[in-house]
Amino acid sequence: MNNVWKKVKGLIPGDKLILIVALVIVVAIFTSLNGNYLSWTNFVNILVAASLIGLVAIGHTYLIIAGQNDLSPGSVAAFTGVLCATLVAMGVPFILAMVITLASGAVVGIFNAWMVNRIKIEAFIATLVSQFVFRGFAYILCDGRPVSITDKSYLWIGATRFLSIPLSVWIMLVLILVFGIILARTRFGRSVYAIGGNKDAARLAGLNPQRIVTILFIMMGVITALGGIVFSSRMHSGQPAANVNLEFDAITAVVLGGVSFTGGVGDMVGTILGVILIQAFNTGLIMVNVPSFWQYVARGALLLFALTSDYIRKTKREKALLESSKKALSSK
Repeated sequence: MNNVWKKVKGLIPGDKLILIVALVIVVAIFTSLNGNYLSWTNFVNILVAASLIGLVAIGHTYLIIAGQNDLSPGSVAAFTGVLCATLVAMGVPFILAMVITLASGAVVGIFNAWMVNRIKIEAFIATLVSQFVFRGFAYILCDGRPVSITDKSYLWIGATRFLSIPLSVWIMLVLILVFGIILARTRFGRSVYAIGGNKDAARLAGLNPQRIVTILFIMMGVITALGGIVFSSRMHSGQPAANVNLEFDAITAVVLGGVSFTGGVGDMVGTILGVILIQAFNTGLIMVNVPSFWQYVARGALLLFALTSDYIRKTKREKALLESSKKALSSK
């Protein structure tokens, strides 16, 4: 048995293996409490519910690795969903409305980057400003009422399935794959790790941290806008009150997946495992009829667990680095 465990650990990194084991435990617990939990229908429902969190988690993976953060995605997703629905209701062709909406997401990213880079506000506070501003814009656009969607081209996004899996899930998986490859295999990806590890050293190495941070915030804005469009299509309406606390679920998933809050560490494989784990957990709470107030407590506890795990991983990395430095010095 020990040999099998060692072989498994050799094939799968330790932090990913822990996530897989945790996912198996979550599935086992909720299946024992509700037999319908372990079914193909519920599996698809988990993936659909995870699709928006997954899109936002892509942006958070890049930002947190780079030592930044963003608390505005929930509000931005609501704002862009309302904006696209409003434009289509006004007679703007869906494709043009979608382009305008994605561009508005880029503007949000530029605004966030401007606050962080130019007026030196911490990303946590700067994006908290955006969270309030764009939630307000979402309500202003529609006077506080959901905007119904009847355009068939718009609704096609939420209704289409491929191999029995909704299009929103495929969009998430494709973008995770693409951005995962960019992060792991390209010069830009290495730059993101570099500025997260040590911004001053990255600058001395010829990188432009402000430019990279601006790109990352724009990327987050555009991806979140895409998520807002897809979500509104699924709901058949743009809803200004939608996606409250979306960013906290995404951050929890990313940190659970092994991305360090201190920056410079993490990958997209861990992120997708974290996204599936947190949505499996959230769906399980709903299926076993946990009261909504206690669901907030449970999600907060999960975030605390993620942050504690991040602290433990950071401590282990620092200890390993110190030991390797001592060995290098003693060998001289």
